Amino acid sequence: MNSLDWAVLIGYFGVMVAIGVWSHKRVDNVSDFFTAGGKMPWWLSGISHHMSGYSAVMFTGYAGIAYTYGVTSFITWSFPIALGIAIGSKLFAPRINRLRSRLHVASPLEYLRNRYNLTTQQALAWSGMLLKIVDVGAKWAAIATLLSVFTGVSLNQGILITGAITAVYCTIGGLWADALTELGQFVIQLLAGVAMFVAVVVKLHDKDIGFLGAWDEPALQGHGKPLVGPYSTVFLLAFLFIKLFEYNGGMLNQAQRYMATGSAHEAERSARLSAILWLVWPVILFFPMWMSPLLVHAEKPDGSDSYALMTEQLLPHGLLGLVIVGFFSHTMAMCSSDANAIAAVFTRDCAPVIWARARAWSDRSGLIAARVTTVVFLGLSMAVATQVNSPAFKDIITVVIKWVAGLMGPIAIPMMLGLLRPFRRSGPTAALVSWGAGLLAFWLVNYPISWQIDGGVPLQYQVSVPLAVSLVLYVLIGYLKPEDTPERLAIIEKVNTDGGAASAVPVRAGAGDDVVAP
Repeated sequence: MNSLDWAVLIGYFGVMVAIGVWSHKRVDNVSDFFTAGGKMPWWLSGISHHMSGYSAVMFTGYAGIAYTYGVTSFITWSFPIALGIAIGSKLFAPRINRLRSRLHVASPLEYLRNRYNLTTQQALAWSGMLLKIVDVGAKWAAIATLLSVFTGVSLNQGILITGAITAVYCTIGGLWADALTELGQFVIQLLAGVAMFVAVVVKLHDKDIGFLGAWDEPALQGHGKPLVGPYSTVFLLAFLFIKLFEYNGGMLNQAQRYMATGSAHEAERSARLSAILWLVWPVILFFPMWMSPLLVHAEKPDGSDSYALMTEQLLPHGLLGLVIVGFFSHTMAMCSSDANAIAAVFTRDCAPVIWARARAWSDRSGLIAARVTTVVFLGLSMAVATQVNSPAFKDIITVVIKWVAGLMGPIAIPMMLGLLRPFRRSGPTAALVSWGAGLLAFWLVNYPISWQIDGGVPLQYQVSVPLAVSLVLYVLIGYLKPEDTPERLAIIEKVNTDGGAASAVPVRAGAGDDVVAP
């Protein structure tokens, strides 16, 4: 990097902070901070939903998969995400929007207090927050890895720089700041991605390699196969189910985008836009990664530095700075949205249970608590980021695929399926048993059982078994021990229909009985 690249990077950080300051004027209460007051246009929500699912992991971990295996990086990642969101646009997006519009909640988990009970809500809330700390920690480590390649700063310095700047704008402006910065980040990544795509095509032409003929090159032998290595059909199907839950609200930050729109119909349109972007745009981003074995030799065994090395070699200064900004934009988009979602969960769902004063917070006190929680979450995730590549967490892609994908299912299934009428018989017993058994299955498959198998348990089973255990138990216990009380059925009907009687307002966590206030 030279002074021009640094100018682009510093200018980008300045704009992000400025957006946060401007968005501060639009935040008057907790609802504005967490759900934009339900005033976000569907197209902005869709772009924000799309951008909040990316991070620099794509340019490190998934770049390594593309370098090693080829197109399976798209087939087993962005394609199932696009398909999952498309399904969720009908199945989940409208219902999650009604959580805000009909139940007046500001956290995606707030409704669980009445849908199940307090114990279930707290179990899902605390485990979801802990998982997100690990997930976001991997994202900080990914962007810091890239920053170290380009600038030479240490991993910990890179984590501190990106985390601190993200904390400023998302803490000041809430979800509005997240969405508006994500819109700017989308434009930046569009320019950067196209620039990198063109640079690779030109470089291949200089080597007398055609756009399509590249796949016949020895270095790309087998890279055109959709499913190779550990990424099998079982893995793809498991990942599709996981992403169906995760990217439609199971990981909380995407749920907020649906809640932020004005109506259930707009939430559906938002999801459809995000699904289209996930189907089309990653192809442009992945093509240079697929071609990387023809242009660079990765220094790391997993190939996670291949994209960064290729960027340094192919792009002139200025454009190099723009692509680096693109790396930052994806990571900061996801991490800031996660921070906002976790702040919502802690402020609305957990704090009122563990601290009596939180039940009577004014708008001002609630906002202060939300902002403090955001900073604390970012700090904890940055601390975890320093442990990535340690014996406990291993490499970045292991954290993202094994830990996050493997643990997300047991947490998301009671939350997401609890919205749907066919699962109305599943109550707190089904939710808690499926959650606990899923977590236990994750531990057994990844550790004691894996230790007894030569080469360990295959990746597809590491991520699919916990999900399968949770799903089967949630459905089975619901039929064997139905707990569909009138109060719980009322909640389900509220999120499955528009209009009608006045919206019900759920009792805040930790206050009163499990009833719906008229």
